[in-house]
Amino acid sequence: MNIDFKTTALLEIDVQNDFCPNGALAVFEGCAVTEPLNRIARIVSENGGRVIATADWHPASHCSFKGQVNEAGEEGLWPPHCVQGTMGAAFHHGLDHRPLHLVLHKGFRQGLDSYSAFFENDRTTATGLEGYLKGLLISTILIGGLATDYCVLYTALDAKKIGFRTIVLKDACRAVGSGEESEENAWKQMKEAGIEIVNSDEIG
Repeated sequence: MNIDFKTTALLEIDVQNDFCPNGALAVFEGCAVTEPLNRIARIVSENGGRVIATADWHPASHCSFKGQVNEAGEEGLWPPHCVQGTMGAAFHHGLDHRPLHLVLHKGFRQGLDSYSAFFENDRTTATGLEGYLKGLLISTILIGGLATDYCVLYTALDAKKIGFRTIVLKDACRAVGSGEESEENAWKQMKEAGIEIVNSDEIG
């Protein structure tokens, strides 16, 4: 696959303990994403690109948690997870921190959640990632992490909409799978949006 790594960024989405086996909101085989992400991170970093890890960073009574309400009056869907400063919010030990250039915390506002790495769930509040990447003349985004049908999906759709060449590493993603065909629908949405879907061994 033809990629100019100097203008490429890898986004490692939410590879945190609470999304991995035995976590508060565990994704099946969630920790399996670390091996392909680590390999691609080394390639990108060693060839002049950027590696960014995102992390849910929720206050203790965040609006996304069951029993809580967001700014739009909608009730939270999820069990408490990735609470600021807890082990659940820490990156999984299998994720190599050495290639990282930036850690982006999201979902830290009490009444506003954030699936995408680019925008909060109100779809207007920017995280600042777009400006950071464009300031570095990044034009290609590689994406992997957790979970396929939520934060990976929303990040990929936003990256494509903003104008980045967007490539999702299928073997470096795992899905929550909430609801029937959730993962299948996520891949379908990405494909229909013109997002490239490849396995990590096709990179480098």
